[in-house]
Amino acid sequence: MPKQSRPKVIIIGAGFGGLAAARALKRAPVDIKIIDRRNYHLFQPLLYQVATADLSPADVAWPIRGIFSGQKNVSVALTEVLDVDKNSQHVITGEGQFDYDYLIVASGAHHSYFGRDEWERHAPGLKRIIDATEIRKQVLMAFERAEISNSDAEQRRQLTFVVVGGGPTGVEMAGAIAELANHALAADFHRINSRDARIILIEAGPRVLGTFPENLSNKAHTSLEKLGVEVMVNTRVEDITEAGVQLSDTFIPSACKVWGAGVAVKNLGRWLDAPTDRTGRVAVTDTLCLPGHPNVYVIGDAAQVPWKDGLDVPGIAPAAKQGGKYVGKRIAALAKGQPHDRPFRYRHAGNLATIGRHAAVIDFGKLQLSGFVAWWLWGIAHIYFLIGVRNPIFVAMNWFWSYLTFSKGARLITGLSPLHEDHDTEPEAPVRAAE
Repeated sequence: MPKQSRPKVIIIGAGFGGLAAARALKRAPVDIKIIDRRNYHLFQPLLYQVATADLSPADVAWPIRGIFSGQKNVSVALTEVLDVDKNSQHVITGEGQFDYDYLIVASGAHHSYFGRDEWERHAPGLKRIIDATEIRKQVLMAFERAEISNSDAEQRRQLTFVVVGGGPTGVEMAGAIAELANHALAADFHRINSRDARIILIEAGPRVLGTFPENLSNKAHTSLEKLGVEVMVNTRVEDITEAGVQLSDTFIPSACKVWGAGVAVKNLGRWLDAPTDRTGRVAVTDTLCLPGHPNVYVIGDAAQVPWKDGLDVPGIAPAAKQGGKYVGKRIAALAKGQPHDRPFRYRHAGNLATIGRHAAVIDFGKLQLSGFVAWWLWGIAHIYFLIGVRNPIFVAMNWFWSYLTFSKGARLITGLSPLHEDHDTEPEAPVRAAE
């Protein structure tokens, strides 16, 4: 009698959810294939520190194959997903098709420009290593160009940094750029004073960190201003060009712009032939499967999961990990012929955001913290999340050294696009029609 093949599990995406699902299936009688177009897992919560030269890319990303080198039921396919055939149960990729018995979609989200994709060229988002290194290049090159510019107006433009979006990413980026200018670069230049840099944070809503309690949002606002960040709330961006950022009533000349205002899930509705919400997420059942397809699961940023008070489960790393662990355990039980009818229940551990040295805000529900203690707890929480991916002592040592010396150890300007362009003349601001 021929040996019966084991169930095949395909996981699309090696983010927090995908890794958690694969680990939960470690001892299950299944064969797992992780498909990702990159060969590494990225620790996105620390990506802004790569963008501001606190950490190198190697500190926040690790090869997928290395992570699972000891898990024999995992294989990795480095390719891009093109489509999913739910009827034939296979995933179509650039390197052919792969059959599955169970499919876990953990494809994550990308930055969204709300229909103005042309802005990406001038204001990169922060979701990938290449985004972080590009932003780092732009930030550092702005200081370099200001140093050699003979135009006062161009110097001011180069030293004006605009961050769009007052969520955790925007707040952390604005604070980190301010600290870079005020401390790490303060002694590096002789014609300019890096402390003259103007950092502007623009938020369309009434306050920064809108998902946090209002008192913590106000404390974050105050901490940013103490760092020298100009915070503009109730302010919408109308256009972003090479020259700068156009608001409803003013134009801000700026050479370096960073986008942190929105995210969206790409291609998922097309892959699964399923309706999506305005951000591209697919609604799932209480067992995180696609309605009508109990062997297709969607987790993390890609899933719209009802939570409480009319809210959905937030698109944060702990939620993705919980979803991945749940789906992994469910498939493991089903593969053994055991029932698993318990619905998914999200356990919210809290919201965290750091603003700068000794400044952070943490919302644990009844317990709310800010300032120095919150900053240390933020660091401990992120080191804890690193455990199981890489020995966190290396990242902790880099942080501690930067803390003691105010130094930035990864101030390298790299990239494929030209480092030197014609900036002898100040770019012209767009001409606005008379109202």
